[in-house]
Amino acid sequence: MNRFFGIIIFLVFFSFGAFFVFAESEPRDITSDDVKDASGLELKKLIEEKTAELQEIHDERADLEENIEESKAAQRTLNREIGSINYNIRQLDLSMKSNRIILEKLDLEIEELQRETRNIERSVDTKKGAISKLFFELYQRDREDFLVVFLRSSSLAEGVSEVQSIVTLNSDLTVSVDELREFQKELVRKSASVRGKQSDTEVEKKTLNYRQQIVTDEKSQKQNLLSETKNQEKTYQQRIEELDEEQLEISSVIEEIEDKLRETFDPTLLPIRRSGVLAYPVKDPYVTQKYGKTKDAMRLYKSKTHTGVDFRARVGTPIFAAEDGVVRSVDNNDRGALRWQKYQYGKYVLIDHLNSLSTMYAHLSRQVVDVGEEVKRGDLIGYSGNTGYSTAPHLHFGVYWMPSLQFKRIAPAAGLVPIGITIDAEDYL
Repeated sequence: MNRFFGIIIFLVFFSFGAFFVFAESEPRDITSDDVKDASGLELKKLIEEKTAELQEIHDERADLEENIEESKAAQRTLNREIGSINYNIRQLDLSMKSNRIILEKLDLEIEELQRETRNIERSVDTKKGAISKLFFELYQRDREDFLVVFLRSSSLAEGVSEVQSIVTLNSDLTVSVDELREFQKELVRKSASVRGKQSDTEVEKKTLNYRQQIVTDEKSQKQNLLSETKNQEKTYQQRIEELDEEQLEISSVIEEIEDKLRETFDPTLLPIRRSGVLAYPVKDPYVTQKYGKTKDAMRLYKSKTHTGVDFRARVGTPIFAAEDGVVRSVDNNDRGALRWQKYQYGKYVLIDHLNSLSTMYAHLSRQVVDVGEEVKRGDLIGYSGNTGYSTAPHLHFGVYWMPSLQFKRIAPAAGLVPIGITIDAEDYL
């Protein structure tokens, strides 16, 4: 009996110790008084209302997108360019409205989770008290051997009852310890959810701030475009024709270097092609242009081969690192904000990874990392845009064999242009 009781004591102290280790490290942030004053049911109703508001914005953005898709196939004109900028501004306005609602919803969800955490903590305290009482009672009963209990009893039935009550106490104590463990696990899960929501809140705040800056850029670009062309279609078309010729020359230089690199390249050096080596750089990924010698490569990029995979991404869409790595380059090939001043990749970020691959994220509106910075898979690195030689907002996602990478100055593009052996990103996503 004493040996069994010793095991029970060990379980109790082990459970309490494990609980203290986890409980002391968990944050308990407090939200605004207004949110705190709401009841549990009111909180759930407020969260549902925010979810409905977000759906309305989603539907409005989808309607806008449907209209812009119809005009994408149209010839490049000044009016279309102005319309595209107006569309970007409208989409950004909706995105910022969405950011604000998401932030409000996250505040409500964090408060709800923290309330649930406090309820669990109270349950833990209650359970600790119950265990303490059971522990003390069992200790008192355990001081006598079963034989002594039988001998002091006035009857056999009373003796059996006494022994049975000790066994029941042992069983109750074991159950209570198991319940305490479950409370502890739930507390850890809730606390992890709170930290996740708090992290999402920081990303939303940053995104809102950057989108406000991007809107300012778009409005400035529109004014400069009208000023430079004096609203004349002929002037716009002349500048675009010059841009196409210059971009064709840049693409020819890149293709010549890449072709030479491939002559001595051993494909067996690449990591084994399998899904999940890289994460998608955007949420809800949708491929608009595949890698390789596509039918639209020359028309869209002035190149025989499309060296990356294009993902649909509105201006201001958050872009994430596809894998752990170190930022190797943060550069810009544009010479200005006007369409005919934009070359090759525009604003881009390039990251080196431990698997001998490098990933590039191009046509960004904002870069939010620095050269030499270590990033983790899924870290925010920038926001999509329409910089560089691009006909519409999107993300160009390129994957390079890292040892082949080099950076060249190719006039009239600004900055350095990354050149190397490219690989189909979809082989590793």
